[in-house]
Amino acid sequence: MLSGISMWQLVIVAAIVAMLFGTKKLRNVGGDLGSAIKGFKSAMKEESDGSVTSTAKALDTKE
Repeated sequence: MLSGISMWQLVIVAAIVAMLFGTKKLRNVGGDLGSAIKGFKSAMKEESDGSVTSTAKALDTKE
């Protein structure tokens, strides 16, 4: 799929994106994306441990 795209083309596209959005905005987006992935991984780990289901059952019994 990427066989037709050279390294220089990717560098040019990255430079244009950096000029449009600014490096600070891109850094914020990268940080937000990283924290979202971290949260997703921890949620998946909790689900496989059974913590989420026991918490959901505890909440159902309180209501």
